[in-house]
Amino acid sequence: MQDPARPPADEPATIVLHKPVGFDAISGSKPARSLVTPDARWEGDTSGIESIDRHFVRLTPLVPLDREDSGMMVLTQDGRAWRRLTEDADSIEHEYIVEVSGEMGPWGLQRLNHGLQYRGREIPPCKVSWQNEIRLRFAIKGAQPGQLRDMCAQVGLGVVAIRRIRIGRESLGKMPVGSWRYFPVGAKF
Repeated sequence: MQDPARPPADEPATIVLHKPVGFDAISGSKPARSLVTPDARWEGDTSGIESIDRHFVRLTPLVPLDREDSGMMVLTQDGRAWRRLTEDADSIEHEYIVEVSGEMGPWGLQRLNHGLQYRGREIPPCKVSWQNEIRLRFAIKGAQPGQLRDMCAQVGLGVVAIRRIRIGRESLGKMPVGSWRYFPVGAKF
């Protein structure tokens, strides 16, 4: 009899990866999905899901990150997770820590929160605040590749590093760079 606390191993897998800088999220010469190996599973994974070989094939990367960015990435075999993270992408908040350099222009923080454009489109309001003297925290929905760098440039800041730490309700937590864990079956972003 199947333990109700432990999902069946034949369920499609969804994986949360802490992508390091230098790996391609979707396609390229150094794909992030190559990091999803049995040996790289985070020791702190509390999903209760037993790894099987089938979990490491046909993983579709979702919610991309630029090659020069790091942080939370999702790869899945599950159509339900795929639909949620693609069809509802503009309604799911993502949180980023952005390390910056330079001097912010007048009203810069106010403009970051509301009042900028990207690729000819007005950016919906978001939540941007200082974490410390060199780091901004962005909580934003529907961010496009390159958008955070462009937003910072519009207020006079250069970007040193970007790390995504949360997608919806799911956080990266203390998972080390380059490791991964299972996203529990039936959980929601």
